[in-house]
Amino acid sequence: MNALENKWQTKNQLVDLLCELVEIPSVTNTIDEINVAEYVEKKLRELPYFQENKEYLNLHLTEDNRKFVTALVKKGINEKRTVILVSHFDVVGVEDYGDWKEFAFNPKKLTQLFYENKKDMPQDVQKDLEEGNWLFGRGTMDMKCGLVLHMSLIEEACSESFDGNLLLLTVCDEEVNSVGMRNAAPILLEMAKQHNLEYKACLNSEPMFARYPGDENKYIYSGSIGKILPGFLCYGKETHVGEPFSGLNGNYMASQLTCELELNTDFCEVVEGEVTPPLTNLMQKDLKQEYNVQIPHRAVTLFNLFMMDQSMDQIVKQLRESAEKVARSIEQGYEKRAIHFSTLEDSIVRNVNVKVINFDELLHYALQTYGKEKVEHIQANVMNNRGRKDDRDVSIHLVDELAILCKELSPMIVLFFAPPYYPAVSSRNHPCIRRVVDEIIGYAKNQYNLELNEQNYFAGLSDLSYVGLEKTASSLGCLISNMPLWDQGYSIPLDVLEELNIPVLNLGPVGKDAHKWTERLDVDNAFDVLREMLPITINQLLKDK
Repeated sequence: MNALENKWQTKNQLVDLLCELVEIPSVTNTIDEINVAEYVEKKLRELPYFQENKEYLNLHLTEDNRKFVTALVKKGINEKRTVILVSHFDVVGVEDYGDWKEFAFNPKKLTQLFYENKKDMPQDVQKDLEEGNWLFGRGTMDMKCGLVLHMSLIEEACSESFDGNLLLLTVCDEEVNSVGMRNAAPILLEMAKQHNLEYKACLNSEPMFARYPGDENKYIYSGSIGKILPGFLCYGKETHVGEPFSGLNGNYMASQLTCELELNTDFCEVVEGEVTPPLTNLMQKDLKQEYNVQIPHRAVTLFNLFMMDQSMDQIVKQLRESAEKVARSIEQGYEKRAIHFSTLEDSIVRNVNVKVINFDELLHYALQTYGKEKVEHIQANVMNNRGRKDDRDVSIHLVDELAILCKELSPMIVLFFAPPYYPAVSSRNHPCIRRVVDEIIGYAKNQYNLELNEQNYFAGLSDLSYVGLEKTASSLGCLISNMPLWDQGYSIPLDVLEELNIPVLNLGPVGKDAHKWTERLDVDNAFDVLREMLPITINQLLKDK
């Protein structure tokens, strides 16, 4: 490669490209998320290789008219072996930057502000400012640095520097629903058939994530953690606030579920010493639309649940058992309070019996009792009038409307799932990944005195979840049947993932404080150490062993 013609090979060139990309404020679901995809395609199009091979560089539309980019560089017309370089270009919002919000997408100016105000910074930030070469800004670490490195590798591949083909894939919407990657999976399958590609691995460069506060360890990941969003719609009994024991408050029911499930370590999964974080609540609210003196008899609570090896059947069973436990607790607590109140008021004690059902059971009851036409009308009405509601709120609305239709079942707790679903993936036992991880850990130690620790699962969630399935698609029936939006605006091409079945690896830069106003990238690690290690990793992945 002619050094005078290089665009993204030197450290300064990489920093400049990173700043260019960060300056496009590509927050998920904004116009700039589309603009940055077009900018990346435009920059890649400047490479002579893609001017000569126009068909190898493409902008693709997602189902909601956002965009993602693929760029294929072939070693030779008959070369099959291919490594996919996957990244995302969307970022989270910047409200947390406060007075510095206007500089959140200006890395050089923001970094200058951090140095000028060093004494006012948190202690860990002060330490980094004194000892390292850090670049601050939204998206510097998560994960436009990874995209920059991949663009640099694609440029290098244009000179046939690798032992096989490279395919860059950079997508939108990773921070919310992974629409980009879910839409990209079928494209990967099409490209494999069209260009006769054999995918050896999918290499992500998400930044290293600390496992706990103060964690200074460095990691290489042979998989990515899974995630589901279980929800519980709590349908009590309506009543006037002056007669609370004539009804059952939905907020009371939801709060009892949250108390039972929040940080419940019974749901933590341990795989080879790695532990999933416990359940934590992401949403809890009543479903009243306005203030009045009727109690809020409908409420919902929604949780984040990480997963690794556990089966979906096991998880649903455990969630159902927890809901049953809470239902009995609600009944007992209600009765205890009602008895005590009766000693004050001489009132009649009424018991409550709380049912626990899954969404598919509610749907089946609705179809049997009210007919397919009525149920489909409700579903269509919700979908046609979703407006700007996100998938979580639409899921809740669908469950709520069916629960209202079947209110004779109340009081009840309805277990359902909302998008997104991230399948857990791990290639820790794949021979190629096992060999490459061991070799890269040894190389990092010998060459840079860098201690890399292998993790079986990247805990920050990533789009690696959508290049294969650890479990069979048929084993996910209890998730699909209890996700109201499945095939109603949200789905995963499970058959495609089963066919792709690509080994995965994540080797990314050192960064800190993703999704915080102190987000920062270790420039020396990213554009010296990692930039030198990634080509070695790729060639090892391409080896036929």
